[in-house]
Amino acid sequence: MKNFVVKTLANAGALAVAIWLLQDITLTGDSTGKKAWTLILVALVFGLVNFLVKPVVKLLTFPLFILTLGLITLVVNALMLLLTSWLAEQFDLSFHVEGFWTAVLGGLIISVVSWALNIVLPDGD
Repeated sequence: MKNFVVKTLANAGALAVAIWLLQDITLTGDSTGKKAWTLILVALVFGLVNFLVKPVVKLLTFPLFILTLGLITLVVNALMLLLTSWLAEQFDLSFHVEGFWTAVLGGLIISVVSWALNIVLPDGD
């Protein structure tokens, strides 16, 4: 359970950094508390998308991983971020990613920040 909470907080932190750095990734809300709650919910959706959908997409695109020496990972991460944005819209969460190239850059930022936070934050159950 502790590992789940740590990974969700790392995702929320990484998403917050991407929102802060990129003007085309937006999180809106009336108050800071509402924004924080929305960020946590979006992090949960993002974690669920990465847990359920990403392995299937990686398996289906495995030949492209070999062909591009792993660079297709940037596209897969961008697609996961765009899917999270679409799901957030369906759940009436005020999170939006505008455009594919913003999603590529956002996915790169989220990957790097999430990796760094997972190293710093405690791990284990």
